[in-house]
Amino acid sequence: MSHVKAGGTAKNVHNNAGPRLGVKRFGGQKVKKGEVIVRQTGSTKIAGPGTYLSANYTIHAAEDGIVEFVKTKKLRFSGKNVPRTRVMVVPAPKA
Repeated sequence: MSHVKAGGTAKNVHNNAGPRLGVKRFGGQKVKKGEVIVRQTGSTKIAGPGTYLSANYTIHAAEDGIVEFVKTKKLRFSGKNVPRTRVMVVPAPKA
């Protein structure tokens, strides 16, 4: 009769650090090109003008400026409108 010997248990597998998601630069703050504005899982916030979305849905600044958040409605494929927040970077006023 063949069998496999017992493998034991792994006890340290759930000891991971959290993903540190969330808004990193808030509305009205200055950002430089390439800075992270929002880290998110899925597209909960939409990348607007002056920003771009990376492969893991992180929103970065595409240019130097000031961060703005605007509430918008996004049309889904089913035709339903869902509320979303559009993240934008507007150029800073010249002093």
